[in-house]
Amino acid sequence: MKKRIKLILILMSVCVTGITGLQLYWNYQNYNRTVIAFKHDINEALNVAIDREMDAREQKIVTRFKGWLADTAFITITCNVQNRDSATVFRMKDSHPYPGGDKEVNFGITDFKEKLHQITPEAKTLFINHMGDTTLRHDLKDGVVYFYTQRLGDSLQKVVDKSRLNRATLDRFYKEELLLRGIDAPFVIAPVKLTNKNSFLTRTINAGLQRPHQKDPVFAGFESPDLFFLRQMKWLLVSSFLLIGITIFCYAYTVKTLLSQQKLAELKNDFVNNMTHELKTPIATINIAAEAIQGFNLSKVSTDEYVGIIRQQAGNLANLVDQILKNVISEQENVSLNLVAVNTGQLIGKIITDYKPQSDAAGVSINCEISDKELTTMADESLLKNAIANLIDNAIKYSGAGSAININQTAENGNIIISVTDNGPGIPQQYQDKIFDRFFRVPSGDIHNVKSYGLGLSYAKSIIDRHKGTLSLISNAGIGTEFIISIPLIYHEASAGTVVGG
Repeated sequence: MKKRIKLILILMSVCVTGITGLQLYWNYQNYNRTVIAFKHDINEALNVAIDREMDAREQKIVTRFKGWLADTAFITITCNVQNRDSATVFRMKDSHPYPGGDKEVNFGITDFKEKLHQITPEAKTLFINHMGDTTLRHDLKDGVVYFYTQRLGDSLQKVVDKSRLNRATLDRFYKEELLLRGIDAPFVIAPVKLTNKNSFLTRTINAGLQRPHQKDPVFAGFESPDLFFLRQMKWLLVSSFLLIGITIFCYAYTVKTLLSQQKLAELKNDFVNNMTHELKTPIATINIAAEAIQGFNLSKVSTDEYVGIIRQQAGNLANLVDQILKNVISEQENVSLNLVAVNTGQLIGKIITDYKPQSDAAGVSINCEISDKELTTMADESLLKNAIANLIDNAIKYSGAGSAININQTAENGNIIISVTDNGPGIPQQYQDKIFDRFFRVPSGDIHNVKSYGLGLSYAKSIIDRHKGTLSLISNAGIGTEFIISIPLIYHEASAGTVVGG
C-alpha cells in the first residue's frame, strides 16, 4: 500500500506541477501579448492624434489663406474666356506687387463649366474655396508651399514656418484616441526625462508641416503602464490564480487524506494483530479449562477453580468485544441519539460507584467535588455515561498506585463543565494533538504496562461531539492530565427549573 500511495503522490505532484506551470506560462504569454498590443496601440493612437492636430493647424492656415484671397486690397481675382478652349480661366495677382514681381497667375477649374467674361461673387467664392480647401490642402499635405503670387507666397511661408505643434491639442486628441482603443493610462507628450527604467516610449514622429526638411519631433512616454496591464488582465489573472489555488488546495487535501488513510490503515493493522493475539489467549485458556472439566473427574474445588478461570477469560473476551464495539459505534455518526434529560451529577456518582472495585484494586483514590449536583443536559444517557467512564478508566489505568483522580462539575456560560484530573505521567506536548485519533497510543518503547487499543479517547470525543459539546485536555509531562468536557446546559434544577440553555 505504501508503494501505491507513493506512486499516486508522485503522479499527483507531476500533474499539479504541470497544471501550475501551464497556468503561469499562459499568464506570461498573455502578458507578452498585452504588452505587444499596448505598444502597437499607443503608436497607432499617436499617429492618428498627430494627423488630427496637423489637420487642425492646416485648417487654420487654410482659413487665413482664404481670407487673404477674399481681401481685394491684398489679392485681385479676375476671370475671362479668352483662351484656346474658350473655358473660364481665373487670374490671380497681388493687388500691390513687388517691383519686378510676377504680374499674375492663371488657374482653370475642371469642374467649373460656366463661361464668364468677368468675375462674379459666386464664382469668386467658389475659386477661393477651391484654392484653399483643395489646392492649398494638397500642397500642405505634401509639405510644400507654392508662391502663387509673391506676396501671397511670402505670407504663406511665414505662417507655415511659425506653425508648431500645439501640445495641449495633441494631448487631448491622444487621450481620446487611447480611450477609443481601451487604454486609460497616464502619459506625457515629448517627455524630457522618465524616471522609470521600465517606461514605454512611442516612436518619434515628425509633426512639422513641411516635413521631412522641417523638423518638429514628438513622442509620448508612459511612466508606469503596469497598472494598465493589471486592469487589462485582472480577470484572467484572478481566474488563473483561483484555478491554481484550487488545484493546490485539492492536492494538499488529497495528500493529507492519503497520508491519514495510510496512517489509519497501519494503526488498524496493528490493532487487528494485537486484538487477534489477545483473542487467542482467552479462547485457548477457556478450551483447556473446558476440556479439563469434561475429561477429568475433578473435585468440586478444582472444578470451581477451572470455572473461575473460564469466567475470568470470558470477562476478558467481553472486554475485547466492548473495545471493538466502541470502534464501530464511533464510526456510526449517523445513528440517531436517544436524547433524554440527564442529571450529570447523578450520572457521575453512578460511574464512580461502578468503578470503585477497579480503583481500589489499582490503589487509586477518586475524589468527587461537585458544587452543584442539579445540572441537567439533553443526552443519550448510555453513551454519555460511556464517554465519562472512559476518561475515568483511562485515568485509573495510567495514574498508578497511590495516585488520586479529581472529578469536578460546574456550570459556566450555559454549559456544564466536567473535568477529570489525574496526577499520572502526563502526555508529552508533541502527542497531544493526536491523542483523540483512533488507535493512537502514546509511544512507550517496547514496554506496554497498560492494556489499551487506542480507542477509548477517540470514542469519548466522538460521543461528546455528537452531543454538540467539546472534549479537550490540559497536560504536562510528569505532572498529570486534565480532560475537560463541555456540554450544553438545558436547565438548573436548583434554581426552580429556570431554563438557561437551548
